[in-house]
Amino acid sequence: MSSKNLKNNIFSLCLYLILISSVYADTKNLILNWELDGLSNPESVIYDPKLNHLYVSNVNGSGVEKDGNGFISIVSLDGKMIQEKWVTGLNAPKGLALHGRTLYTADIDELVTIDINSGSIINKFKVNDAKFLNDVAASENGDIYVSDMFLNRIHVLTEDNFSVWIESSELEAPNGLLALENEIILGSWGKMTDGFTTKIPGHLKRISIKDKTIQSIGDGTSVGNLDGVESDDNDGFYITDWINGKLLHIKNSGEVSELLDLPQGSADHEVIIEMNLIFIPLMKDNKLLSYIITK
Repeated sequence: MSSKNLKNNIFSLCLYLILISSVYADTKNLILNWELDGLSNPESVIYDPKLNHLYVSNVNGSGVEKDGNGFISIVSLDGKMIQEKWVTGLNAPKGLALHGRTLYTADIDELVTIDINSGSIINKFKVNDAKFLNDVAASENGDIYVSDMFLNRIHVLTEDNFSVWIESSELEAPNGLLALENEIILGSWGKMTDGFTTKIPGHLKRISIKDKTIQSIGDGTSVGNLDGVESDDNDGFYITDWINGKLLHIKNSGEVSELLDLPQGSADHEVIIEMNLIFIPLMKDNKLLSYIITK
């Protein structure tokens, strides 16, 4: 072998090792921390940093019927049930958002506000023609965004004014929401046909808060029936795929990697970056899972 070929081979090997090491450096490994059984169709989980525990919304039956069975539980960070039925009298509570000492949940056709200090419902903002209010996200300034999957809408609560913020077929059955400084990150379910069936599954999108323009993250290729959306506080997002039971990581560039293969019904999760923890409700299995993020 000539010295030139040897140098080329060494260069190629070094380049390969660099590429491989960069891939492994970016790979996020998850270790099961604990699992909590005995919930009732848990749909969403959110962390309260002041009280250092979790709130979990329990649909407890049908996601579309006003049966009064829904409730919110309090769970410790080590997977113990603190109070199973902390807030009751809800119908089918789904997405949760926290701002100040107020907890918000979407309940079929209402945005319900809960005073954390007393554990009591303080207000309900009804949408007369709502079909399926789903996820809730709070911006830093206190605006509360709520998705309606079936009507391709996102509503916003500003102070006491609850109105349609955007309505567009481009939202493609909006589900998971994440409010950032200048934009809303949206996990779309996809182009729906019959019920929750999709002809074309959804993908991740971004919506400008300033002018409401909608853009795909990546090239718009179908990713799945997306549910929860959480930031990784770096260059991407942790996303759940409800139908296929996946936890995904999607970079700002649109690159998708699968982190966990879970049961169908993996719903609206929570990520605590500073603790390297992820909490995932399994809606159909009546469980809450906790994972430790390692690298």
